[in-house]
Amino acid sequence: MNNQFPFPQDQNPFSSGSTRFPGNTMPMMPPIDQFPGRFPGQFPGQFPGQQGPSFPPSFPPGQQHSPEGNPPTNPPPSFTPQRQQQSIGTFAVDAGSIRGCLFRNTFIWLVNGSSFWFFPTFVGRRSVAGFRWTGRMWTYYGTDLNRISSFQCF
Repeated sequence: MNNQFPFPQDQNPFSSGSTRFPGNTMPMMPPIDQFPGRFPGQFPGQFPGQQGPSFPPSFPPGQQHSPEGNPPTNPPPSFTPQRQQQSIGTFAVDAGSIRGCLFRNTFIWLVNGSSFWFFPTFVGRRSVAGFRWTGRMWTYYGTDLNRISSFQCF
């Protein structure tokens, strides 16, 4: 078999211990911790003596750190609120109106007829998320605002 691209002996990429690319006389980049001016354990862009990031990030005690927040420690009120009269033509709940219910027990009526206690921890432009009461425990839940027919905060 005729080898059209023979490698000189010192540039053979298949020889053991090679740090060169085929056909290139430049050595490959050194390992990241061997760059000039770097100290072992130092992160890129970090000044000598500066502490690196902690993994996972540390939070002060008692501060919420999960994306969904923490569920309430108590069950919701034991009553089912009376649904208020709804104006004709209301199609979706506004994010600004439900934002006032953040971290409060809220009773939700969906357009499909279901209703439940909810503890919102996040309100976006088109959705709400938090914890839904199953009758025994809080479970994480989220829905689009256009699926909510009405709500009441307590």
